[in-house]
Amino acid sequence: MKKKLVGVVILATALVAIGAWHWSRPAANDKELVLYGNVDLRQVALAFPASERVAKVYADEGQRVKAGEVLAELDTRGLRLRLAEAEAQAAAMQQALARLKSGTRPEEVAQSRARTAAAQAEAELARQQLDRVLAVQQDSNGRAVSQQDVDAARARSKAAQAQFEQARQGQELAQHGPRREDIAQAQAQFEAAQAAIALLQHQLGEATLKAPVNSVVRARLMEPGDMASPQRPVYTLAIADPKWVRTYVRETDLGRIKPGMTASISIDSQPGKALAGKVGYISSVAEFTPKTVQTEDLRTALVYEVRVLAEDKADVLRMGMPATVRIAFGQ
Repeated sequence: MKKKLVGVVILATALVAIGAWHWSRPAANDKELVLYGNVDLRQVALAFPASERVAKVYADEGQRVKAGEVLAELDTRGLRLRLAEAEAQAAAMQQALARLKSGTRPEEVAQSRARTAAAQAEAELARQQLDRVLAVQQDSNGRAVSQQDVDAARARSKAAQAQFEQARQGQELAQHGPRREDIAQAQAQFEAAQAAIALLQHQLGEATLKAPVNSVVRARLMEPGDMASPQRPVYTLAIADPKWVRTYVRETDLGRIKPGMTASISIDSQPGKALAGKVGYISSVAEFTPKTVQTEDLRTALVYEVRVLAEDKADVLRMGMPATVRIAFGQ
């Protein structure tokens, strides 16, 4: 009896092991793999790069917008005034640079020569007066001319000579024209003014918020009169194409699918209808089953993320919508 009982136990254990192996492995004759997930798409949060008051807001929630379409504008009155000021300063610097590059005009050189000639005549006259005073002092043994008069004549002669030398050096500068260093400095100042204008023009262009791609307005977060900033989005846009179903596949089924395989996507709101799709991204890293995954397996099982791209020309899929994916084999 004991031997029979042991045989029955061994036979039962073998049958249980065979059954567990049979149910745990993928069936060789399975024609499709059914997965469950949620519709997902990309989103864009649009914000102004500057802190300024919102002047106009054009789009509403649910509205379809095209790439380049204007969605909102900032108050640009202060920015335009700063731009006008910068343009005036740049114009003045440009004229100063042109004057330096043109050099000294012939009329200015002639005027400098005239001043030099006048200063030379004054210096010659003062020298002659000093010579006469010294001669009179010598002939009269100092009785006709005082030493104070001699000192005054000598001072006038030195002053006239210094003025002549100054005029002569000014004439040389006029003939040589401005230095290269002065021209380079004026050129750098003018280029800095042009850069300031370009920056203000760039900021003026960024005062208009445009849609980067074809999309749908998901949320309108600001209104005219609000103070915009880079940290506060004005709109949240949903990019309608591409759309995909984010689902998860067990490791035992991972080898059965590959990118590019055709799939069908169905949703509860349209029973009996299916959208065409194909397997896109397959994660290379395993992760624990997320709580949002709708499977009958244990939550602690390791799975791999799969994105099934959907062809949704009728725009029936919405973000977060539950969806069923069927991947057929042998096609």
